[in-house]
Amino acid sequence: MTQNFIHTYVSVDCVVFGFDHENRLNILLVQRHIDVPERQKRLPGSLIFSNEDVDDAAERVLHELTGIKKMVQKQFRCFADPLRASNEHDIKWMEKEYKQQIDRIMTVAYLSLCKIDHKINSTKYDTVDWCPIDEIPSLPFDHNKIINESLIEIRRWIETDFSIIFELLPKKFTIRQLYQLYGALSEKYIDIKNFHKKISSFNYIVALDEIEKNVSHRAARYYKFDAKIYKKNNTKLIK
Repeated sequence: MTQNFIHTYVSVDCVVFGFDHENRLNILLVQRHIDVPERQKRLPGSLIFSNEDVDDAAERVLHELTGIKKMVQKQFRCFADPLRASNEHDIKWMEKEYKQQIDRIMTVAYLSLCKIDHKINSTKYDTVDWCPIDEIPSLPFDHNKIINESLIEIRRWIETDFSIIFELLPKKFTIRQLYQLYGALSEKYIDIKNFHKKISSFNYIVALDEIEKNVSHRAARYYKFDAKIYKKNNTKLIK
């Protein structure tokens, strides 16, 4: 029996989460230059080099995207639908970008976390923007599906390692910021008063002698996360 094998390319795509000053969950999108303006934004990604491991390719993409050498990242799924790159505009862009005729492309998706106060210093992309998760436009390829799957994955990640949530918060944060971020990521409802009580029982969330300044509401106290204490007594936030 003759098998119909084709020349398949492998890429990586990175979903980078951030949490902004308006307490909204965001994703980093880059812009590609094509003749369809509404489909210019996309996830950052790249074909992998012939001598490159996929994890190394993801680190390269993230460094080209942000200028940050080491970021928290997690490989979470391979997307290999034969039709994921069948749109004519996507095909034209790939041919222009890679100078190759690509019959089929599979992508290994990575989930990454970045503090929004980090300066984004991209060496590859002309336009890099944070986009609120509830304002993401229609993206090329299957990038909207990848983002939806990444949200499911980050919720699983929080359940196994709650400390990753602090990768998104500033070094000093308020309990309300932590509450809003946890709610956005986990989709679990918890009363804010109960949340405060729970937080007060965790010695790895340390109160600082500092409060908010120049705010229109009642100034809140700042806290910090102590990773060393957390490692000694790992406790889930919500059971």
